Amino acid sequence: MEARLAKLALKGDQRAFAELVDLYQDKLFHMAYRMLNNRQEAEDVVQDTFLRVYKNLDKYDEGLKFSTWIYRIATNLCIDRLRKRKPSYSLDAESSEHEGLDGYSMIPSDNRTPESEVLLTETQKIVHQAIESLPPKYKTIMMLRYIQDMSLQEIGEVLDMPVTTIKTRVHRGREFLRKKLEHKL
Repeated sequence: MEARLAKLALKGDQRAFAELVDLYQDKLFHMAYRMLNNRQEAEDVVQDTFLRVYKNLDKYDEGLKFSTWIYRIATNLCIDRLRKRKPSYSLDAESSEHEGLDGYSMIPSDNRTPESEVLLTETQKIVHQAIESLPPKYKTIMMLRYIQDMSLQEIGEVLDMPVTTIKTRVHRGREFLRKKLEHKL
């Protein structure tokens, strides 16, 4: 379906491109927000992703899944931003849109007790802090694998890396997290 929409958009069909935006804007935002932990930067990445997609529709290889292509663009934009950052960002950054709330409070709940909610929030905070402390090459892969729920093959396609490299980095990322979390959880 996306490949058909991409073809139509390439021919100038703006409604087809709008459908692609509708299909992917939330997914890309959530991925970018989890990687960057900054709402404004995540929105910028999504906008830049769609600009690149629009400008490069003629380069889209129909042999690849459209989702793989667009996630690759978004992931690379996130990685570029992470590389440009100084290591002074925090997972606990307050939301610029909702005073007093951070990213953790945006995670939906399912009728938990206040005590279990506090415990879950604290656990999530500890895990997210550990993920944030990962080197970028492991962090990106761990986010795609465990937050975006992508297969190793899909991650390899998105990052243009062999699956064996992805497996190694997932393993090393998990080991890094295990060492970080073994005394905290």
